[in-house]
Amino acid sequence: MAHFTSDTYQLKRHILNFSAKVSKKLHKPERKFTADMTYGILASQSCLLTDIADQLHEPSRKINVVDRLSRHLANGVPNDSLSAFLSLVKRWCPNHPVSIFSEIHSSAEKDFTSINDVTFSAMERAQKVFGSATFVMDRGYDDNKMFLKLDLMKQKYVIRLTSKRKLLYHNKWTPATELRNRRKGKVKLPLLYRGKQHEAYLSHVKVQITASRKDIYLVLVYGITEHPMMLATNMEIRSKEDVISVAKMYFSGWKIEEYFRCKKQVFRFEDFRVRKLRAINALNFYITLCMAFLAHMSMKPETNALKVSIIKKADPVKKKVYFCYYRLAKGISGILSYAKQGVKLWFRTKRPAYRQLCLKLVV
Repeated sequence: MAHFTSDTYQLKRHILNFSAKVSKKLHKPERKFTADMTYGILASQSCLLTDIADQLHEPSRKINVVDRLSRHLANGVPNDSLSAFLSLVKRWCPNHPVSIFSEIHSSAEKDFTSINDVTFSAMERAQKVFGSATFVMDRGYDDNKMFLKLDLMKQKYVIRLTSKRKLLYHNKWTPATELRNRRKGKVKLPLLYRGKQHEAYLSHVKVQITASRKDIYLVLVYGITEHPMMLATNMEIRSKEDVISVAKMYFSGWKIEEYFRCKKQVFRFEDFRVRKLRAINALNFYITLCMAFLAHMSMKPETNALKVSIIKKADPVKKKVYFCYYRLAKGISGILSYAKQGVKLWFRTKRPAYRQLCLKLVV
């Protein structure tokens, strides 16, 4: 039991330190709430406030704890928390799937205009955080407005086209499917997609898009799906390596899909009981924090003692996987199940001029 006590203590400390980085500019109640939500969601693998309250092990009545959590959620996401979170995860994005924009919206909202405007808001946040980025999008974003917006933002993109798309080729508007059927893949690419190895063949051709009449490239991917994939990109292609880079960029998106699937399945996000849209988006933010904590743990070396204990507790069937968030979440919840109390923040005033935050961990 001492072994599990040590693991529990170390894990609690990591969660509190992670939570403190996001809530450092908030007042005491909000800092405590951030720590409670992060710890409670990770420990319970649930977004239900009753389940979170159970893991906090507070002496108060359960209904009072739930009411306290509900009141904080109703206040929405503090701007300081969002800014701190974006600064924290910015450097992780090239190698680990993390979310910088996740918002539930409703057409019944007073300020709602269109789904495109929500998407544009996400794109503008990405531009603000990274300056320049490459936007990888699936067929649902094959829209002239999307191409024009990306051109206006001066951003690179890789967008999968639908079968309805027409492209200007040799001064003639030609269905993209016709260009696809004329060619054959010449560049061989061993590819990992959705956790499985595939052998793809690539080809490309310079075309123009309807929206802007600017030169882009149509990259064709054969051998993965029933019909060859058609990818539109404004990235410069001068060599076979450039074609391979575009294809790899698109197929790396499966990790993002797995990220959101994990978010729904592990933390049961579609089973929430919160009703107000502002509170739902706040709950979504704290689940996103928990997903970021999984990314934080995944970046630790394989020899890290705590990470080894987490993986061992998860009791995985496979030794190695390409998406480790599921087993990390399971292992973390398993270790925290040994805790007799939740996390506690102890605030002590040493001098009138400032306050020092001391972390008191009780296993």
